[in-house]
Amino acid sequence: MSRSERLLDLLQVLRRHRHPVSGRVLAEEIGVSLRTLYRDIASLQAQGATIEGEPGIGYVLRPGFLLPPLMFSPEEIEALVLGSRWVAGQGDGPLAEAARSALARIGAVLPADLREEMEANSLFIVPGPDMPADTVDAALLRKAIRIEHKLQIAYNDAGGAPSERVIWPFALAFFNQVRLLIGWCELRGAFRSFRTDRIERAELVPSRYPTRRPELIREWKAVKYQMPDHGQE
Repeated sequence: MSRSERLLDLLQVLRRHRHPVSGRVLAEEIGVSLRTLYRDIASLQAQGATIEGEPGIGYVLRPGFLLPPLMFSPEEIEALVLGSRWVAGQGDGPLAEAARSALARIGAVLPADLREEMEANSLFIVPGPDMPADTVDAALLRKAIRIEHKLQIAYNDAGGAPSERVIWPFALAFFNQVRLLIGWCELRGAFRSFRTDRIERAELVPSRYPTRRPELIREWKAVKYQMPDHGQE
């Protein structure tokens, strides 16, 4: 393992720990001696990383530091390329373009050898059946999730029966042929998922929903397997 890879690994380990962690634990996780660990911490601190602590007490990384230039393992590059290619093929227009743009930005700042590794990546996404077209703008759905606002939607169920709903959207699930908007449905008083191609109309409601998104996700995960058809309308 090169020194730059070791420093990146140390940053990643520190990011996983929210509370101070001892030097001995860090050294064991990375597979280096305690003396080498102390040298690496000093190197990162010299590069601007806000690592607080000292021997015998422990170390913690404060947020906001990026190690330039970007360094990734071959497996991480494969994951980035494969994931971005999938989003470029399965996401809506703006999201697909964002995936291509992000991959180009990453490639622009990678060292030459890693950029070559990324450009020569041989993992590909095989196109499947066309996904049904959405009537509503998927960017609006993502915005509602991001800002934790209610949505008023007009929805047609599998039998074509229409209904008006106010939902608290907190997630989008991407499948090969459909996308599902997941949220708390005020009409049903329960978690429900809605195929985005069956949403005829969607409008942001000015008010935020009363429960924070992470809490809704935790509650949904706790009950989703107990719901008929996982709550799909």
